[in-house]
Parts: sequence; structure tokens; C-alpha cells
Amino acid sequence: MPSAVAGIDPGVDRVVRRARLAVAGLFLANGALFAGLVPRYPEIIARLHLSNAAFGTAVAGYGVGALALGLVSGFLVARWGSARVAWVTTVLVAGNLVLVAVAPSWWVLAAVLVVAGGLDSLADTAENAHALRVERRYGRSILVSLHGLWSVGAVVGGGLGALAAGLGVPLAVQLGAVGLVLAGAAVGLGRLLLPGSDRDDRADGAEPGAGGGRRPGRRALLATGRSVLTLGLLGAAGQVLEDAGATWSPIYLRHDLAAAAAVAGLGFIALQASQTVARLLGDRVVTRWGDRAVARAGALLAGGAMAVGLLAGSVPATIAAFAVVGLGIGTFIPASLRAADALPGMRPGVALGLVGTVPRLAVLVGPVVVGLVADATSLRLALLEVPLAAAAAFLLARALPGLLATAS
Repeated sequence: MPSAVAGIDPGVDRVVRRARLAVAGLFLANGALFAGLVPRYPEIIARLHLSNAAFGTAVAGYGVGALALGLVSGFLVARWGSARVAWVTTVLVAGNLVLVAVAPSWWVLAAVLVVAGGLDSLADTAENAHALRVERRYGRSILVSLHGLWSVGAVVGGGLGALAAGLGVPLAVQLGAVGLVLAGAAVGLGRLLLPGSDRDDRADGAEPGAGGGRRPGRRALLATGRSVLTLGLLGAAGQVLEDAGATWSPIYLRHDLAAAAAVAGLGFIALQASQTVARLLGDRVVTRWGDRAVARAGALLAGGAMAVGLLAGSVPATIAAFAVVGLGIGTFIPASLRAADALPGMRPGVALGLVGTVPRLAVLVGPVVVGLVADATSLRLALLEVPLAAAAAFLLARALPGLLATAS
């Protein structure tokens, strides 16, 4: 099998093209599965007679599961291989989510969501690891657009969930039917993924310590650890910027800027739409300019736009600012994962799992911090986290490569 360097040529073979389509399908499925549940939350609350606090705590279990299994997801991918883990976990996620519809109590619901979060983090690590395998065969960036397809899947899944709710389709029927289709697709797509070991497409080829090679010294391990932390924080900065739009933009527009109810959600929609566009179109830009330059330009764009939006304090300026934020942050997480996968001295998938855990921690901590600051001062002041996180991302982007190694 050709190496990651020798195998690069303009004519990508059929096996690699099929693998790209397969991993793209898994990204779409991953985005669609959980998103289809979100529009049905009110029914779950009513069926189980939950308070908002009880339901919020149950949903937080998803993040807890993702964080817990995310810490070891890279080791599991390294043990079993990204191809196998990617399609198997997609099937398991589809089956597990059906249990949400029949959960008889808060405890069962919370347990199911903990498992769902853990499986999702494992699927996420495996899909990214395999996508980077395919990317090395292509010799140019493809990961950014694959993350864009995840966003498309989330929009489609959420739309199907809303449609099913409007038509009165029972939640168990919706999750069962969609899960069956996507699980079946995952099994079929798994047969099209790249064969062989994840090490086959790496430039270094061998695992650390394998084949009689020397294990990395303490200084090298510390350097790698710092790189993992820096890249994880870069991904976390992107997650904080995204969550600001998802969690706080409707509240800020409605309560602080007195936007109409129909307008309050436009900040989130604008951010998600522009981020999806940036990801679908971002591979060519990243291949041309490199992850570091694109991430820094995006950080300046996002931070500057939000600072202007907050100073202006108007509904149109705020919606436009969130749209620019989405445009700026589109490559942050794919770039951090690509750089993590290239770190020396680590088995394939391990660094991906560790780096991907830091943004999951930000999902749990970020909203709490913003809420505390908003209660003590104002939400407008608390949203200064957006330009601050963008400034942090600009500095952290130093850990990214200048030009892609695959493009050299």
C-alpha cells in the first residue's frame, strides 16, 4: 500500500473516492441522528412530567457521557481501527436513541442520554480519524467540508424531527424509522471505508515504541502534551463562539434588544448557516493558505464583528455579527483535529480523542460562566466572551501548521 507521501497524486483511485463518499455519509448520519430528537423535547418533558431543571440535568448527561468516553475514545479507535469503530458506533447511537422514546422515568432518560453522549464522542473520534486517513490519500484538505456535511445532517435531522412533531408521528416511530435507515446505511458505508490499519497512511508509519524503536523521551512527551492542550483549547474557543450563538443569541435578542419572537432565533440561524457555508467551501481556502492563516483571519473576523455588534446594540447589527462569527470559526475544530492527528509519537486516533475532549468540557462550563456573569452584570457584557475567545483563538492558532503537509 502506498505511503501517505508516495500515494499522493492528482488521480485519486476508486477505492479512495469511495471511502470519501462513505465517510461523508457517516458525518451526515452523525449530524442527523441526535438533531432529530431536539424538536421533540417538549413532548418528553410533558410525558415524564419533568421540571425544566430536571430535564436540563438529564440533557446534561449527554455532555457528561461525551466527556467521559471522549477521554478514552482515541485509545479505543487505536485498538479497533477507525473504520470499524465509525460504522459500529453509528449503529449503536441509532439504536440507543430509540430508548429515549420509551424511557419510563427521569433516571432511565438520563442514563440513555449519558450512553448517547459517550457513543457520539466515540463515533466523532473515529469518523475524524478515518477522514484524515482519506485526506492524506487525496493530498489536500477535505476535512472542513466533511464537518460542513455534519452541519447539513443536523439541519436535515432537526427538520425531520420538527415535521414529525407537526404531523403527530409518535416519537418512537420517528426515531425507530430514521434510526433503522441510518443504521442500515452505516453498515453499507462501512464496507466502503479504507481497508487495513490506520497506520498504513501515516507518514511515520510505525507506532511509538514499535519495532524496536526508541520511546519518546520526557521532553518530547511534555512538548506533545503542550501541543495537545493548545490544540484542544483552540477547538474549545471555536466551541465557545458557536455556543454563544446557540445558547445566548435568542435570549439576548429577545430580552435585551426587544426583538420580536420570530426574529429572536435569527442570530443562531445566521451563525449556523454561515458556518455551514464556510465549512462546505473552506477546503480550497485551507489548502491554498494553510490552517494557521485561515484560523487567524477567521478569529479576527469573528472577534471584530461581535465587538462591533455589541457596541452597536441593534438587532440587525447583532444578527449580522453572529453571521460573521459563523463564517470566521468554520475551520477551527477541523484544523485543531488535523494538527492533532499529525503529532509525532502517538498512536493514530489517540491525540484526536484527547484534543476533542477539551471542546466538550467547554460545552459544560461555558454556559455556566456566561450565566453567572450575566446575572452579576448583564448579558451584553457577558457576551464579551465572544471577542475574548476569538482573541484567544488567534493566539492559540500558532500551534497550527502554516501550509498543509499534504499540500507540500
